[in-house]
Amino acid sequence: MASLTIRNLQKRYEEVEVMRDINLDIADGEFVVFVGPSGCGKSTLLRMIAGLEDISAGELRIGDQRMNEVPASKRGIAMVFQSYALYPHMTLYDNMAFGLKLAGKSKAEIDAAVMRAAKILHIDHLLDRKPKQLSGGQRQRVAIGRAITREPHVFLFDEPLSNLDAALRVKMRLEFAKLHDDLKTTMIYVTHDQVEAMTLADKIVVLSAGRIEQVGSPHTLYHHPANRFVAGFIGSPKMNFLAGTVQGFDGDFVQVQLDNGGIQSVAVERGALKAGERVTLGIRPEHLHVVHGSQIIPATVTAQESLGDHAYVYADCPAAPDGLILRVPEEEQYRPGTALQLGADPQRCHLFDASGQALARVKVLQAA
Repeated sequence: MASLTIRNLQKRYEEVEVMRDINLDIADGEFVVFVGPSGCGKSTLLRMIAGLEDISAGELRIGDQRMNEVPASKRGIAMVFQSYALYPHMTLYDNMAFGLKLAGKSKAEIDAAVMRAAKILHIDHLLDRKPKQLSGGQRQRVAIGRAITREPHVFLFDEPLSNLDAALRVKMRLEFAKLHDDLKTTMIYVTHDQVEAMTLADKIVVLSAGRIEQVGSPHTLYHHPANRFVAGFIGSPKMNFLAGTVQGFDGDFVQVQLDNGGIQSVAVERGALKAGERVTLGIRPEHLHVVHGSQIIPATVTAQESLGDHAYVYADCPAAPDGLILRVPEEEQYRPGTALQLGADPQRCHLFDASGQALARVKVLQAA
């Protein structure tokens, strides 16, 4: 096992800078997920750690050793690719043993390593089969088993579940979590699926356009996003955003006048906010409710999507260019065209300044 330290890491292709000033600490034995939209640089960063991409500037350390000039084969890293990369003419045993044979290990050492990995992954009864005889999930286990046999300091996973169907992805997510608990090895996992990130990670690294936007636990990123990008990326469905103006202040609350005439109180640290300043109000679908009162957000239902135990209501709102989504109990039904009055607990709301940075939320003591 090993920790990773990344300082001021950069990646350039001629004059094009694709990774900018990446600073990151990964603790020994931690499960870290890189997440972000396509083209954000998450796979490039993973390949730089693996030694498959050169580092243009900055420093990468694994444990106490600087790795910038160390070849991939000497870094103590095992990587599992999206495509599995299995040899089709070899049995599963030979696929898993191949790297150990190249390393000059004895037959006894190879047998022990392959059987250990196969038992961990529950594929020890399949070792005489070839990849074409396996399901997608079984092939993925073989690719992981091949990595395990190397006993690396760090495991790297590059979107390993993207080729699997939805049900199998759920099952494999649980197996990845169990694998980490069993091996207690540092793991770095790349995905564009924020559900995978939220369910697997000890720590999530959110990337956008070659920069780190925020690093934190799934709970921190969901409940305390650093900026509007993170707030909109983490969460499914995504956070609702409404445009407005600071109307004034009432003790611990900022009063936001929305562009459609509604008013919503928000419990945040006002900092340098001034009346008249443009802001963006953020409310997650599960925190937006049908209300009655003077401080309301008017909206008009466009559709309802039922999901068994709950439903999502989609609504138009002039203050929300992308519309609004609210989560409601399954038994509540709203027809298209229905006018709603919506609101949210001020302590469940988020507020972003004109630059997109989040204002810190505060806990307001409620009177008994």
